[in-house]
Amino acid sequence: MPNPTRLLFVCLGNICRSPSGENVMRHLIEREGLADNFVIDSAGTAGWHVGKKPDSRMTSAAQNRGIPMQGRARQVSPDDFASFDWIFAMDHSNYADLLEVRDRCPDPTARLVRFCEFCEEQDDEEVPDPYYGGPEGFEKVLDLLEDGCVSFLQKWRTGSLP
Repeated sequence: MPNPTRLLFVCLGNICRSPSGENVMRHLIEREGLADNFVIDSAGTAGWHVGKKPDSRMTSAAQNRGIPMQGRARQVSPDDFASFDWIFAMDHSNYADLLEVRDRCPDPTARLVRFCEFCEEQDDEEVPDPYYGGPEGFEKVLDLLEDGCVSFLQKWRTGSLP
């Protein structure tokens, strides 16, 4: 079997959006029997929540859709740009922060993209941070993540990734 495709989802604190992206994608690939083809992880640009589980409100919203949430928060590192094939930034600020992290990697090979570039049903440019809002914010995040992850996986399957 060829080397697995390595995906990293990144937001600010790594307790809402990025672990959800990681777990939505994991759920999709496991459902389709593709788990051996991927390595999936998530991280945050800030280290405030390192070691913490995903936000309980996000976990509840995902579980209501049948998506189990796992993982612990960690901070992104320059080495991630040499270890992953794709790094998905959840918003413009995360993208800018990730450019600075990438500059500290001696041999970056990962493709850094804004996650919403893969969304086909939703026209948002960013995955909004739901942390300070109500339940509808967590649902919106999951809608965007499901849209983009399904699209990425379809493009991966057909060999049409940009």
